[in-house]
Amino acid sequence: MSDAPKLLVSHLQAGYGDVQVLWDISLDVKAGELVCLIGSNGAGKTTFLRCVSGIVKATSGTIAIDGRDMTNAQPADLVRAGVAHVPEGRRLFSAMSVRDNLLMGAYLRDDKEAVAADLERVYTMFPILADRRRQDAGTLSGGEQQMCAIGRGLMAAPSLLLIDELSLGLAPRAVELLIERLRDINRSGVAILLVEQDVMNALELADRGYVINRGQVSMSGASSALLADPAIREAYMGL
Repeated sequence: MSDAPKLLVSHLQAGYGDVQVLWDISLDVKAGELVCLIGSNGAGKTTFLRCVSGIVKATSGTIAIDGRDMTNAQPADLVRAGVAHVPEGRRLFSAMSVRDNLLMGAYLRDDKEAVAADLERVYTMFPILADRRRQDAGTLSGGEQQMCAIGRGLMAAPSLLLIDELSLGLAPRAVELLIERLRDINRSGVAILLVEQDVMNALELADRGYVINRGQVSMSGASSALLADPAIREAYMGL
């Protein structure tokens, strides 16, 4: 099992009611790897992440974490297995303080000393959150809210971090800072699966990439190869 990918998805299908969104998707993320998932709006990227984190149930196919079948496991069981999900739109508790939002990420943990150490690690990574720890999360800027959402994910002590739309609606300087922090997180040993609207940033950051088109994987490979592909450059970068 030690050689198993951190995440292995095989022939996944899923949707909402009678509407099928994902069709026979297979992909993997190795331990310590940073993989991006790109595609147009409505392609199924968010639904895919929701399946991996247990929010949306698969209708067929398998999802394995570290070689263990976790298909249609409950979200709390996936968190215990090392999966943390930073959702699109941040989804913070706006009337709660920054500190309390961060601690919500550790709600399944009982290792109080390690939780306290991880909280300080998040504050070191994002000093503005330390400065505003008592401030309501809903009063933060968009970039600061994204920092808080990522910090909340890290408070679960994940080995796989799912991030949905890192840069959506954010100023370029905030995006640059977040990308640097993702590099730091990845270098610390956390595998990352990133959904990102900025295809160039995503491919420059990731080791590998998958392209989803109409709920199916249409292309995959090394990020450098995808970045140089004329079809990718025309479809997603306007080049």
